Amino acid sequence: MKFTKMQGCGNDYIYVNGFQEKVAVSEKPELARRLSDRHFGIGSDGLIFINPSAEADFEMEMYNADGSRGEMCGNGIRCVAKYVYDKGLTDSEHISVVSAGRLKYLDLTVEKDPGDPGKRGTVTKVRVNMGSPILTPQLIPVKAEGEQVVNESITVDGREYHMTCVSMGNPHAVIFTEGVAELKLEQTGPSFEHHHRFPARTNTEFVEVLDRKTCFMRVWERGSGETLACGTGCCAVAVACVLNHLTDNEVTVKLLGGELLIEWDREENIVFMTGPAVTVFEGEVCKENFN
Repeated sequence: MKFTKMQGCGNDYIYVNGFQEKVAVSEKPELARRLSDRHFGIGSDGLIFINPSAEADFEMEMYNADGSRGEMCGNGIRCVAKYVYDKGLTDSEHISVVSAGRLKYLDLTVEKDPGDPGKRGTVTKVRVNMGSPILTPQLIPVKAEGEQVVNESITVDGREYHMTCVSMGNPHAVIFTEGVAELKLEQTGPSFEHHHRFPARTNTEFVEVLDRKTCFMRVWERGSGETLACGTGCCAVAVACVLNHLTDNEVTVKLLGGELLIEWDREENIVFMTGPAVTVFEGEVCKENFN
């Protein structure tokens, strides 16, 4: 099976062309677990199949590193856009991608070699219409009263935190705190992920606001652990920053793996994410070695 390793701000996935490679659905979770292993596999935050779709230009079928099915990944979907353009699966710089029933629209920035302007360019950056943030607790989901969860108390491992909960197609709990760089996420992250208030588990973002236009974030992703970046998490962080009156509607989120620019158009209630997409390497694995 041929694959391409790609990353967006260090959030890395293994990409497989579902137009050509046929893998039974029942085999995909275990394949994701084995290929994502950083010692015995390729190493990644998960596995993504790029498939044909009747409702969009392409489908993104995503699996986390633990084999669980993922609904949406902002960094992952940008790399999907780069893959399909760079591989010649589309000639358009404006495409649609569906993931777990959620349709997203993407604008591609294509750079050409100035020494050979006639040659097909490659995608370096992608802007994604991530849709409207979901703030209703039951739809996120999070167990809470009221219409929104903004700066609400939660006790984890005996310590009180304040969370703002947002769904961008997957659940996020945003925690504003100091000393984010020194946090021991390998201890705290699992306790948030599996907390009884999150029926479908949760991604948790620990955020330090630097100024009205900038913040620093580390993320514990459900099913993957700490990753260098999370696109949907950055979108949730920007929304949470605005809801808590901490930043403007446009904010640069600094991550361990890079930076993403997030804009929340309050009038249209649409979140836009802009960031890089990079091909790391390509290869081929023998599926029988992972049975």
